[in-house]
Amino acid sequence: MKTYDVQHIKNVALLGHSGSGKTTLAESMLFESGTISRRGTVEERNTVSDYTDIEHERGSSVFSTMLNLEWRDYKINIIDTPGYDDFIGEVVAALRVADTGVIVLSSVNGVEVGTELIWRYTEQYKTPTLFAVNKLDMEQSKFERTVEQAKERFGRAVTVVQYPINEGTGFDSIVDVLKMTMYKFPPQGGKPEKLPIPDSEREKANRLHNELIEAIAENDETLMDKYFAQGELDEDEMRNGLKKAMIRHQLFPLFCVSAKANMGAGRIMGFIDNVAPSSNELATPIMDTNGNPIPCDPNGPPVMFIFKAISEPNVGDMTFFKVQSGTIKHGMDLMNAQTGVHEHIGHLYIVDGKKREEVHELVAGDIGAVVKLKNTHVNNTLHEKNSSVVVPSIEFPRPKIRIGVEATKKGEEEKVGTALHQLHEEDPTLVVEHSHELHQTILYAQGEMHLGVAKWRLHNRFKVDVNFVDPKIPYRETIQRQSRGMYRHKKQSGGAGQFAEVHMIVEPYHAGMPPPAGITVRGTEEHDLPWGGKLVFLNCIVGGVIDARFMPAILKGVMDKMTNGPLTGCHARDIRVAVFDGKMHPVDSNEAAFKTAGIHAFKDCFMQADPKLLEPIYDITVTVPDEFMGDVLSDLPSRRGVIIGMDTDGHYQKINARMPLAELDKYSSGLRAMTQARATYTAEFAEYQPVPPMVQQKLVQEYAAHGAHAEE
Repeated sequence: MKTYDVQHIKNVALLGHSGSGKTTLAESMLFESGTISRRGTVEERNTVSDYTDIEHERGSSVFSTMLNLEWRDYKINIIDTPGYDDFIGEVVAALRVADTGVIVLSSVNGVEVGTELIWRYTEQYKTPTLFAVNKLDMEQSKFERTVEQAKERFGRAVTVVQYPINEGTGFDSIVDVLKMTMYKFPPQGGKPEKLPIPDSEREKANRLHNELIEAIAENDETLMDKYFAQGELDEDEMRNGLKKAMIRHQLFPLFCVSAKANMGAGRIMGFIDNVAPSSNELATPIMDTNGNPIPCDPNGPPVMFIFKAISEPNVGDMTFFKVQSGTIKHGMDLMNAQTGVHEHIGHLYIVDGKKREEVHELVAGDIGAVVKLKNTHVNNTLHEKNSSVVVPSIEFPRPKIRIGVEATKKGEEEKVGTALHQLHEEDPTLVVEHSHELHQTILYAQGEMHLGVAKWRLHNRFKVDVNFVDPKIPYRETIQRQSRGMYRHKKQSGGAGQFAEVHMIVEPYHAGMPPPAGITVRGTEEHDLPWGGKLVFLNCIVGGVIDARFMPAILKGVMDKMTNGPLTGCHARDIRVAVFDGKMHPVDSNEAAFKTAGIHAFKDCFMQADPKLLEPIYDITVTVPDEFMGDVLSDLPSRRGVIIGMDTDGHYQKINARMPLAELDKYSSGLRAMTQARATYTAEFAEYQPVPPMVQQKLVQEYAAHGAHAEE
């Protein structure tokens, strides 16, 4: 492939709900451009983009795939993305480097949930966007209904550029109201015949043509003045007006296509060439982390941004990047802005699915891949040695679901951990936590489908089998009243023995509380606990009944028991301990004895101080279509959710609520089922609150039966 300048490189992300036909459209675009000689199909498992075994098995896209083609002296980089919300990380990364989004709608199913979710990200990134209504050759096709749904969901800025004739099984023609031409396709699809618009369609075509002109003119004062003066705009003026409006996110042109019948893909590619912006034409250039623009200039300093990494048996390790500035050449040495490590840029590639073609250089605005970058990861910036440019990181969505992961075979725990971390390297929306508190490996994901694919990859790629188990809850223990107690530790086994006696007061801690009544405080230690909350330790010993050198041992004993709480073995918090009396032996007392006495004195006092178990509570925001609002509202209380308030967001309702983590772990699948997968939610930790008495009783009984006997 020849080298293209930035003006002739177009980066496009194919977006839309799973099954809308993105992969099939990509196949038609590759075929029409001459990149491939035969179109594959999803059913035959031979498309260029869906090439992995898991995608063949599922029959849908799981990963975003890079493709590229040449069309009329332009290079078009295409990123075919998955359509399910579980794989939204692939979509977000694609939108970060794409200059135009092509949202594919099924004229059979209309606007589906995946499209609605993706739209929010195109709004967030202000991505210039066009729509392609697909499957117009299907018997159940309903183009007008789909257009109305698009206008209803995404606004009246959705503007018809094309509409179909003979929609359904006889579909063969498209009227283009920008060019005021009819395209009539042969039965096998491909290159259409350009014909005058039939008299029967002239009135409709003129009406839509005028609506298009008015929509363009409304967003450009110069064109508005000309339109008022002449009553018309020529094709070049309309194209220029469309480009400006797309760049400003003010208009979203809508096209027709039958990807399976290979009808309409060429016109979309032509529009991408002539109208869709290049990287150097976007309204706002990429800004570095210091707020300075990074000009998309091939002659500028070299800067490359890593947006994706893969490691597959049939592809190998590949790192995908966009050239933000300058020209990246084979043999360059660049520095990783995040790690300070120097990387040698070896072979450069442009990629079509699992096939790759070596190139000598890639200029600003282009997308490519490089191999063998061992110390560079997603969201890293590579630049010259003396540069300070750092491209802002992609903000991936937070996980919505978590699961415990256990190796099915003993001895493979380390192998499983390594495999999980490799999955995170390639998909940052999969987050791995090795929880020392819970003694469990936790995998966080976007949904059950996401977890299922992760499990499949662990088995098939890394050859490790795992069990998914319920994730444990990081409960906290505390107390609700003051208690006093003592413990004498005495042990004699021949020779030197052990002796220590500790008297203490244990009470709930809150800021500003007075010292214990009738007690003289000689020293105070305030400890911020790693798991949240505080321990305040008061030395109230008078008369030397316990030597000062033994106080740290008592504190260590208290801290050890707070780490493994008396009630259920969970961390304890927000407690004040006052050691006010005790005894020691001139020979048998030592640090170990006082640590043991401290443990038992604290445990006994704790259990007499009305102990209470706390659970993590999360603030959640549920975004739900109007028609499912009642179902979601009635379901929340059954999950111990407390509704805080509601708000409106376009065609959606936002419900703000609080929910315990124990219930939140099961919420994703329940919400999907009750809303036909059209609702979504975000969650953020809020605070700890007491669990209901029945829940506490059950957890205490389980601990007594399975865990308490092994604590010491």
